[in-house]
Amino acid sequence: MSPGRGCRPPRAWFARSDARRMSLHGMWRFRLLPTARSADVSFARPDFDDADWPGLRVPGHWVLAGHGAPAYTNTRYPFPVDPPLLPDENPTGDHRHTFDLPDTWEPGPALLRFEGVESCARVWLNGKELGHFKGSRLPHEFEVGHLLRARRNVLAVRVHQWSSGSYLEDQDQWWLPGVFRDVTLHHRPAGAVLDHFVHASYDHRTGHGTLRVDCAPAGRVTVPALGLDLATGESATVPVVPWTAETPRLYDAELRTPGECVPLRIGFRTVCVEDGLLKVNGRRVLFRGVNRHEFDPRYGRALGPDAIRRDLLLMKQHNVNAVRTSHYPPHPAFLDLCDELGLWVVEECDLETHGFAQQDWRDNPVDDDAWTPALLDRMRRTVERDKNHPSVIMWSLGNECGTGRGLSAMAAWARDRDPSRPLHYEGDPSCADTDVYSRMYATHAEVERIGLREEEPLADPAADARRRALPFLLCEYAHAMGNGPGGLREYQRLFETYERCQGGFVWEWIDHGLRQRTPHGEVFHAYGGDFGEELHDGNFVCDGLVFPDRTPSPGLAEFKKVVEPVRIGGTGSGAGADEGCGTSEDGDTDEDSGPESTASGTVRITNLHDFSDLAHLAFRWSYEAEGEVLAEGPLTVPPLAPGAHAEVALPPEPAGRRGREALWTVRATLAADTAWAAAGHEVAWGQVPAAPPRPTPRPAVTGASPRHGEGNLILLGPGAFDATTGVLRYLDGCHLKGPQLDVWRAPTDNDEGAPWQPGPHRAAQWRRIGLHRMRHRVASVECERHAVVVRTRVAPAGTDLALDTEYRWTADSERLRLEVSVRPYGDWPCPLPRLGVRLGVCGNLSTARWYGGGPGEAYPDTREASRTGLWRMPVDALQTPYVRPQENGARADVRWVELSRSDGSALRAEGEPTFWFSARRWTSEQLDAARHTTDLTPGDWIWIHLDHALHGIGSASCGPGVLPEYELTVAPARFAITFSPVR
Repeated sequence: MSPGRGCRPPRAWFARSDARRMSLHGMWRFRLLPTARSADVSFARPDFDDADWPGLRVPGHWVLAGHGAPAYTNTRYPFPVDPPLLPDENPTGDHRHTFDLPDTWEPGPALLRFEGVESCARVWLNGKELGHFKGSRLPHEFEVGHLLRARRNVLAVRVHQWSSGSYLEDQDQWWLPGVFRDVTLHHRPAGAVLDHFVHASYDHRTGHGTLRVDCAPAGRVTVPALGLDLATGESATVPVVPWTAETPRLYDAELRTPGECVPLRIGFRTVCVEDGLLKVNGRRVLFRGVNRHEFDPRYGRALGPDAIRRDLLLMKQHNVNAVRTSHYPPHPAFLDLCDELGLWVVEECDLETHGFAQQDWRDNPVDDDAWTPALLDRMRRTVERDKNHPSVIMWSLGNECGTGRGLSAMAAWARDRDPSRPLHYEGDPSCADTDVYSRMYATHAEVERIGLREEEPLADPAADARRRALPFLLCEYAHAMGNGPGGLREYQRLFETYERCQGGFVWEWIDHGLRQRTPHGEVFHAYGGDFGEELHDGNFVCDGLVFPDRTPSPGLAEFKKVVEPVRIGGTGSGAGADEGCGTSEDGDTDEDSGPESTASGTVRITNLHDFSDLAHLAFRWSYEAEGEVLAEGPLTVPPLAPGAHAEVALPPEPAGRRGREALWTVRATLAADTAWAAAGHEVAWGQVPAAPPRPTPRPAVTGASPRHGEGNLILLGPGAFDATTGVLRYLDGCHLKGPQLDVWRAPTDNDEGAPWQPGPHRAAQWRRIGLHRMRHRVASVECERHAVVVRTRVAPAGTDLALDTEYRWTADSERLRLEVSVRPYGDWPCPLPRLGVRLGVCGNLSTARWYGGGPGEAYPDTREASRTGLWRMPVDALQTPYVRPQENGARADVRWVELSRSDGSALRAEGEPTFWFSARRWTSEQLDAARHTTDLTPGDWIWIHLDHALHGIGSASCGPGVLPEYELTVAPARFAITFSPVR
């Protein structure tokens, strides 16, 4: 359980200096041993013959290069829990690398630096053992200058997949052994920087910053832009522009000692907990954050600079302003970019012992004094490496470790070494060692109670009073697994209402699917169990806002909209109706038409930034009539201060509406290029109703009378029905299957729910009562004077639950109107997944065009990003390729949709007034049966869902379920859709 031996003390990391560095990346020689028992270390001899060893690229993981296999567990250790011991079956990788020094390399002290090795490393150079270390995602250095030679240096590294350190790294991720971060050689000339600590505070009352740089050995610091030339250890106070995540002002500086010159980038800012709030530069901050594991679908945690930058650019472009580095320090280059681009960072120590929760925390290392040296070593290496980054505003002791003396020791050391940053830890409800009250997955109702400082009290009154005075964070919330998360808007409104609630961090940034190919060459992303693991947790490793290839998911688009730092159009939700199954028999709905203008011809603009006014944004308006832009132009908005709002006049309504529904769309975009997006990038948007559709009623779809045709068909207008079943078979000659009442969806990960949560687990309820196997019984098919009326009972086997359904068809020469009435029978124990009709159409109807919500998918509690407009895309593009296939692709508030062929002919469906629309080349049952995207084979039919109502999504894969207002309660309902051919 020792952290290691032979390593140099930790020091601050810096990207560049004038001292020589040499990367040792490249192809190393490698062999894999099945156990850790081998005492033979002859491979470390310089003359050892490794000619028959295969090559392995470093940085990298050997299990992703064909040597063994990766394994995924969430909390369970993949080995017997017998701390600090490990089983003999412990894959062990021996690595060898031979290198020459550049001709310009000068003799003298040098450090061999490892940025990350999982799970431990024993190191030799030129046959001399240097030592060993643990702490997979932490830096370790050895003094090697006396061992280096000009030619043929031999570096040997033995890495065990498991070590005692693995008990401290149970972090809900793939177990991926190897030398996965940079390995470098650093020349350290006499008088080089041993360590340095930049103290750069800011006083918001005076506008002055105070700079002091502590350094060993002593030297000087110059900051040209501020006219500073200071001896190290000396302080100076000058006017500065402070650093914030919104305005990341960095001052270029230089630290010079007798032996080295180091460029610095200094950001002035002060972090404190004051008045029960977490403040930066004197102001409360609101975290619009994400948790980020480091991951690449090909290379695991061996991320290159392009992937790191892409993560951060995507975050900034989607209004993310904060990152929790779950659950370890990131690659140091990540923090350089956070300083430059502007993100608040909660940096977490490389520590989690979650597997001990399986045994009620018995033998938990954080409450065992024998482990405290290892814990303190991890905290030191975290803080010392990254203490000079202005973006890092809190240290986190670790994650899901229970409680214990070891955590208290870590907290005490961190406070003594760096009192300028508050401490975070979620796992101790008493908050004994922390400066903020942090929780995971608290429900909306509980967050509100905490916001009011009315949460359940602790047993100790003094501890309770202390905690109640702390600011509150959700270090994890809104579990982004599969389709979802739902309920983001309601969380954000709580954060904005209660100043104690200072936001949170969505779990998590990226799906950890490993890129694989089927025997036929089809690409898919693998998850737990796909590699034959003894223990695994399935696709729980795929719970991100971006897919493994870093394509944004609909959840990220939703998050961007919900947390946008400018609110346009009032306090309502996105445009559209939150319909439910409980619509009254006469078809009336309570429709939420979205943000309304606060006065005639105006729109409300609210600045939700913490520090910035709106001068960096440009605003534009457009006036659209059922998707057609009739006019557009710039909108003059005052440079509102943070928290301020204004009613801004819109221009006079342009001509050309011609009775159509009209909307104002107002967009806020970047007025100039930034480091993370070009001018014109959309930051926020809002829609304001301008005019409803013309009030004149639609022409009645009636007049045609049913008649009998050939082949047991009933003809009505452009439709032909099966006389026995009443099912529509043809519309204007186009072959159809259905429509029939449909209540099933392929359950989402959130429908399935986490097994450790109390429930209700909706998917299990739905399957228990048989919603995935509904049967249809025709009670009657009747031809009235101007209608075909079909009465059915839709019910599952094994229960008396049923939905008595009437389909009433009327028509004229071109249109066919379906009115569906549903009356439940029995005592239904749970909501429905959906309520609507499903029909199959021939697969040559391959393009969808619709007026309603888009462009992406939306569900009742994930609809903020759904923008009303006229949209068009191929049917195949309507699908969202979740790593584990599940319900996806619904579009909200659809007034009408057309599915067209290449010749322009189409099938049109029009709602009264709106419906939810989705279409795919496989059935819900096929979608439900698939484990990976490659299991879905397009068929000859397109299956269309026209839904009156949908159940919400929620976050129950590891959080709260669907809020009551988004549940699809079983109740009588009636809805209508009109079909017509378009030629």
